[in-house]
Amino acid sequence: MKTGLWIARRFSFARKRFRIINVISAISLAGIVIGVSTLLVVMSVLNGFQKLARDLFITIDSPAQLVPLHGRSFAVSDSLLHSIRSIEGVASAEPFAEGEAIMATRDKSELVMVKGLSDTAHKRLIRQTRAGHPYFSDETIAVGELLAWRTNIEAFKMVKIFSPELISFGLESLSEPYMMPVLTIPEARVSSLFSLQKIFDDRYVLTSNRFAEKILLLGQGLSSGVDIRAEDGVSNDAFISALREWLDRSPINKSCRIRSLEEKYSSVFAVMKLEKWVSFGVLMLIILVASLSLTGALAMTAIDKQRELFYLRCLGLEKPQFMAIFIIQGAMTGVIGTAAGVVIAWSICTLQELFGIVKLPSKSAFIIDAYPVSMQLNDFIAVSILAILLCIAVSLYPARKAALIATSRSLDLKTN
Repeated sequence: MKTGLWIARRFSFARKRFRIINVISAISLAGIVIGVSTLLVVMSVLNGFQKLARDLFITIDSPAQLVPLHGRSFAVSDSLLHSIRSIEGVASAEPFAEGEAIMATRDKSELVMVKGLSDTAHKRLIRQTRAGHPYFSDETIAVGELLAWRTNIEAFKMVKIFSPELISFGLESLSEPYMMPVLTIPEARVSSLFSLQKIFDDRYVLTSNRFAEKILLLGQGLSSGVDIRAEDGVSNDAFISALREWLDRSPINKSCRIRSLEEKYSSVFAVMKLEKWVSFGVLMLIILVASLSLTGALAMTAIDKQRELFYLRCLGLEKPQFMAIFIIQGAMTGVIGTAAGVVIAWSICTLQELFGIVKLPSKSAFIIDAYPVSMQLNDFIAVSILAILLCIAVSLYPARKAALIATSRSLDLKTN
């Protein structure tokens, strides 16, 4: 292997008689550098948008939730909350009430999603969004801007908001008139409008846990689930894994489950992942084309080095050793091109992350000014390995041809 590496280095970096070989080799190397760097930059930007979307989601939702397996509510005791908070890596655990409701005004009615927040979760939301005032009080609601625009709702306006279950109870009360006095439609004042994320802005109504329980008819002491947040620096996969291990040992494992943010909004995150891997497949074509040009460069090197191959055969080299020379030569090109592409991509992403050099086309259409970037080690490793393996794979054919040239009898006649 050391002999093959030394000869491959000589073939790669020694001066060649045919300048066209230098040009093709340079094109192959440049193509690999450009392909690897472009692919990593694009994947980092898509990761940045995915991270941005996730950060917007966790302003209201949490990275993980404890929710019932069946039904829409369950009893959340103080001991259960204490048990969750004692798990390593858990920063907070807060019960919430969430469910569909009908919001009606004089003009329109709309099916909305009501999310009740605890006092702690409400304070965190104010702090994260840097709001100058609370979003809601105990008996008021906050409405998403898109939802408010669609239903002609303004701040401080009174609306009726009730659960669909109230309609079912109303139909049942026709046969049981004594239930009629209990069936009152909750009325609430809109204390503020919010703009956080399109999904929330388009459909969500925020309020206190107590008022949400009243709207959704959950019953006293019942919650829709528990919002669980991780400590800073804890990876999401390790966090979810720790919660599921805790649940497996818990007595409530038959009635509850851990739901991650990606599972709750699976359609949104699935589209983002699909976009990332489609971009990966398309941009890999650049590396593939560059690798295929490497095939021609290695084949022309074999033709150029016929005399040297004859001398190496006289020194005792066999067919597998000749193949190893050209495979190592292709691998060296792949390693050098990939390393250069990784360095360029890391430099571009770091500069973008620190200084936001490339701006978004319209500041008013986005909540950020520049393209977001999130570099992930797994992406860099996967692209690097795949690019190098691709260069090795396309080197197999010219390596085999070179071995046939080196061991052919016609080479003896040409060199004599």
